[in-house]
Amino acid sequence: MKKNIQRLAYIWLGILLMSCSSTKHETLLEGRYGPTWQSLSQYKQAPDWFRDAKFGIWAHWGPQCQPEQGDWYARDMYMEGTHKYKWHVENYGHPSEFGFKDVINLWKADKWNPDQLMDLYYRAGARYFFTLGNHHDNFDLWDSKYQKWNSVNLGPRKDIVGAWEKAARKHNLYFGISIHSAHAWTWYETAQRADKEGTKVGIPYDGKLTKKDGKGKWWEGYDPQKLYVQNHALSKESEDNWKIHSQWAWGNGASVPSDEYCQNFLDRNIDVINKYNPDLIYYDDTSLPLWPISDVGLKILSHFYNKSLKYNNGKNEAVAFAKILTDEQKNALVWDVEKGIPDKIQEKPWQTCTCLGVWHYDRSIYENDHYKSAKTVIHMLIDIISKNGNLLLSIPQRGDGTIDDKELKILEDIAAWMAVNSDGVYGTRPWKVFGEGPVAEAPNPIQAQGFNEGKHQPYTSEDIRFVTKGDVLYAHVLAWPENGKVVIKSLSDGNSLYPKTIHNIEMVGNDAKIKYSRTKEGLVVELPENSDKKAISILLKII
Repeated sequence: MKKNIQRLAYIWLGILLMSCSSTKHETLLEGRYGPTWQSLSQYKQAPDWFRDAKFGIWAHWGPQCQPEQGDWYARDMYMEGTHKYKWHVENYGHPSEFGFKDVINLWKADKWNPDQLMDLYYRAGARYFFTLGNHHDNFDLWDSKYQKWNSVNLGPRKDIVGAWEKAARKHNLYFGISIHSAHAWTWYETAQRADKEGTKVGIPYDGKLTKKDGKGKWWEGYDPQKLYVQNHALSKESEDNWKIHSQWAWGNGASVPSDEYCQNFLDRNIDVINKYNPDLIYYDDTSLPLWPISDVGLKILSHFYNKSLKYNNGKNEAVAFAKILTDEQKNALVWDVEKGIPDKIQEKPWQTCTCLGVWHYDRSIYENDHYKSAKTVIHMLIDIISKNGNLLLSIPQRGDGTIDDKELKILEDIAAWMAVNSDGVYGTRPWKVFGEGPVAEAPNPIQAQGFNEGKHQPYTSEDIRFVTKGDVLYAHVLAWPENGKVVIKSLSDGNSLYPKTIHNIEMVGNDAKIKYSRTKEGLVVELPENSDKKAISILLKII
């Protein structure tokens, strides 16, 4: 009897221990939206606040900015012979001895002032703000419950997302989080390699290290596989550095993530949504993260939308973005175009995401003056809003959290333009046609998820973009005409696009009376002599 009782006690103890050790997962909020494309298609389009905001700024900033060597550092440093590999070896050591986990340890963000930066971004015209939540490097920038490799435990030992969120709310900016970690599974496959040449041939990089390898090291107690997630078979043709791009949608031989990996991604996303209540979520994915090999993206999106319903009196005010969407998927979330602009007005609100330089801080961009100018950014913004879109602009930050003097000058120039011309930006809607002129007439198709920016000829005074607000038609003229006269063909006498009478024309920022005439060739507007002929653009208010 005593032995039986003892045996039962051991059984119950075992059950208890198993229960305590089992992973607890996040609970999904149920409601109007379910985890199917059909259910999520009830979304239809972005809310009015997003359509009114037009311009957002993005802090695409994390440990990969510490080396100041540009985008995808944590992948490229393991690619033998590349610039980043060579730089890493020369400055940090061989990736078998000093891997990306060790770069994280160097990142301190010791000069970062989120409140000061947010004040600048608001003055520059941003009405929403995005922080990087994590990148493909799989390092969470918040106090993550499900990823021990995070910015509170390591590196700067700061809640990056939380501090950005606080600063954004203080300055009345809508707040967004971008999540990129779904692809860490294949993105880090380069960390499984070893040199094929030189003195360290065959010595594995640190991508296969485990927790037990950390004994006596700075990272003792941390499992590198929770960061690199490389205890799996390689994707087909993984040795081809560029093959990952054709495998982005988890086809063409991509290694398929485990159920555990997908569940962890789900839990981390629900955790960050619940902690910081973002207004916007951005996914660097085709359609949704891990689709079509998993439905976790659908589950996250339904939770995000149902949460918005709960806290906005039954109205969905949330905005979620992804790339390369079908028509059905464009009903479920907002289409994001990377470094590109469609060549016509889009039926539904959309967004371009781009950056002043490259996504992660690159010192060579600064040294070689390769940033986009304020003029380029503003012309992009004007073209985008004329086509029913928004612009999300990344401002690269150095590892220490600061922006450089050239970026500051660009932002101040944008702020000066916005101070005069913002009426022709915020709250506007596309007109019957987006514009006219040589650039509008030239084909410039999107490639893959975008990538057509900067491929058109320079704008001239014939390049004009239109937006409306109430009864007002705004015409953005993208260069100063040599003769001081703007000719708007779309507003010619008898043109069906604008059959009503024009009662008045104002040049925004100039109080001088405007002379104009309407001919068969177009609306001819004589610009005031006292105008700034070097202005980035001319804004005409037509009533």
